[in-house]
Amino acid sequence: MTTLETSTFDLTAERAVKRERVLELLEGSDSAVWLSSPAAVSWYLGGARVHTSLVGPPIAGVLVGRETEQVVTFSNEADRLATEELPDDVEIRTVPWHTPLDSAVASLPAVRREAELDAELRAARASVLPRELSRFERLCRESAEILTAQLSAVTPETTERELSALVAAEILRIGADPVVVMVAGASRLGYKHPLVTDAPVGERAMVVVCARRHGMIANLSRWVRFGKAPASEAEGEHRLLQVEAAYLSATRTGRVLGDVLADGAAAYAAQGFPADEWQNHHQGGAAGYAGRDPRAVPGISDLVQDRQLFAWNPSAAGQKVEDTVILEGDQIRPLTVDPDWPTVSVNGIERPVTLQR
Repeated sequence: MTTLETSTFDLTAERAVKRERVLELLEGSDSAVWLSSPAAVSWYLGGARVHTSLVGPPIAGVLVGRETEQVVTFSNEADRLATEELPDDVEIRTVPWHTPLDSAVASLPAVRREAELDAELRAARASVLPRELSRFERLCRESAEILTAQLSAVTPETTERELSALVAAEILRIGADPVVVMVAGASRLGYKHPLVTDAPVGERAMVVVCARRHGMIANLSRWVRFGKAPASEAEGEHRLLQVEAAYLSATRTGRVLGDVLADGAAAYAAQGFPADEWQNHHQGGAAGYAGRDPRAVPGISDLVQDRQLFAWNPSAAGQKVEDTVILEGDQIRPLTVDPDWPTVSVNGIERPVTLQR
């Protein structure tokens, strides 16, 4: 296999741990589970690139049971997967390109579909392994460095589209997929998901990036400002960092994710924002092999795990903060960090602030 960096890791040993986690969900039965989502398949296969389109379904699925472990892919995809993505010990089965992948398991007895174990599988992949974290830390650091470099060079006349193209090109250069690159210039800061336009960056801009490599997604947002910021802008940034601090403080092993959301949402009013501000945009949640795995919503019952990744993104009018972090013991450690980016300490954690130009 020749995929970027994966040859340096023992993916067979990594997969063995993940296999045991999956088998535990089957409760000693003779059943098997059909993994079919991008997050589950890429996780199980150690970050293998199992897509041909960034927005398309996987071109492979995995059947996992006590007596079986089999990758099913289309006949026209098998050679690339075998040569560039999968360890040599993986059994590959093919179906014609015009046949649904799950046709390979449709007639098998006691096969459970992924949807039946959705929450359990999220829990199985929540606590990252050392090899996974090593790969992911590098992606997070490199993604942060890209935004530092590009926002240090941008001018007010640069258009959103030009800036996004520069950022996306650098993400591709490091072997990652620019799953999301959004830019809001000064004239478009009111949009929560600012798909790029030809508008100039102007005096202030936000860039949002989700970069994927080895199946894992780094999430981060950064701001740049030309000229002195009004006092209200700096004060709003400070208050929003306090809201984020509430989310980070509430993210502790064993807690219910819905309760963490409630604690963070309550901080908006405590910091002088409208109490319902959290309802104007999703607040983030667990991270990893999906943009949010899962997104935190009221009532969600997933339990926070040690060594789990998170990306909270509280926002308000003209304000947003977002980084990918890991929970280690009872400590939060940011991963999307570049020491050249300006930060302030909030509850002992260095948090990014606007780059003043």
